[in-house]
Amino acid sequence: MQGLQELKELLAEHPMFTIGVLLFVGYLIGKLATRLHLPAITGYIIAGLLMSHSVTGIFPEGLHDSLRIVTEIALGLVALTIGAEFSLTKLRQIGRHIMIITVCQIVIVFFAVAGLLFAFGMALPFALLLGIIATATEPAATVAEVQTLRARGRFVDYLFSIVALDDASCVILFSLLFAFVSRLLYGAAVEDTMVIVQVLWAIKEIFISLLLGIVAGFILSRMTRNKQGSNEILIIALGILFITTALAVTMNLSPLLTNLAAGSVLINLSPRNHRILRILEPLTPPVYALFFVIAGTELDYRIVMQPGLLLLGLVYVGSRGVAKYAGVYLGCRISRVEPSIRDNLGWCMLPQGGVALGLILLIQSAPIMTRVEMPEVEAMLINMLNIVLICVFFSELIGPPLSKMGLIRGAEIGER
Repeated sequence: MQGLQELKELLAEHPMFTIGVLLFVGYLIGKLATRLHLPAITGYIIAGLLMSHSVTGIFPEGLHDSLRIVTEIALGLVALTIGAEFSLTKLRQIGRHIMIITVCQIVIVFFAVAGLLFAFGMALPFALLLGIIATATEPAATVAEVQTLRARGRFVDYLFSIVALDDASCVILFSLLFAFVSRLLYGAAVEDTMVIVQVLWAIKEIFISLLLGIVAGFILSRMTRNKQGSNEILIIALGILFITTALAVTMNLSPLLTNLAAGSVLINLSPRNHRILRILEPLTPPVYALFFVIAGTELDYRIVMQPGLLLLGLVYVGSRGVAKYAGVYLGCRISRVEPSIRDNLGWCMLPQGGVALGLILLIQSAPIMTRVEMPEVEAMLINMLNIVLICVFFSELIGPPLSKMGLIRGAEIGER
């Protein structure tokens, strides 16, 4: 016990030592997972769970804030990567199909999740918010699995484009829906002018996020245009990525939308900019590994032991999973997409994590929450967070193996 306490104190005092331990333990359990024919991502998450406060307590509770930079860098890299899939050349070929599939799955997931949660006794405003949150897909798991398998081809083009459009749509729709749902949440306590302000603020936030990303993508393209050395390009790219992500976080914008826009602008200004992503790619394995181990430390298996929350959580997980697959399948049928994509794409859309949790935290920090105090609303928001955590708990452990299965069946797999 004394040795464990000393280890916890060392982890708390030295973030670099903490990162080293997380990477090393994540690597070992990730290797064990691959020997059991599971994705390494699942091993990383299990490693984090085993070190979490709810299991062994090795990872100190208050350490997440000091390691938040890792999460922000990982999500920035992920968003930049999938944003680069919005190439106008590709979109001319499959853009209509992407729109149909994305709209189908968003509509079906939203109504399925919100409707069932409402039927099981959840208040309508919260059911609506969780319905739109359920449409989000965890992009990091998708990108990491694609890079691990070296998957390519039309399947990956569809997958990245849908994930990017899906998450961007989720953030935008959530921002607008919350402005209207706040009226249902607070009723007479909220003035009509406050709702209008909330809508206008949401639109402004979306616009500035996209504008910041467009500017960042343009600057990155211009500054690397005549550079030949990969080291120079790497330094410039990381510098701009860090600055852009930090500005988005500091200004309470969406780092996801910002980096999606940057990646899209980057790739459409010149096909030669693909080299920037190739130069960044070797950095992604340790960053992603650390990201998923840290995500695992935030999971708490004790949440699953609460019967009422567990029921709602399982309703959320089950309805979301079935609706995600059904929505993608229906969209593919309408678009007449080839069977290999139609039958397997839905399996890759199941993981959920950072985007969903970020939206829940966004509700808690919204200006209206500081102006109007209603304990029952605050209690329900905590329950919403726990329901999403239950989904993350299951989807991050079960989602990666299903994503791997879908990729192996539907995509062209390179040599590892």
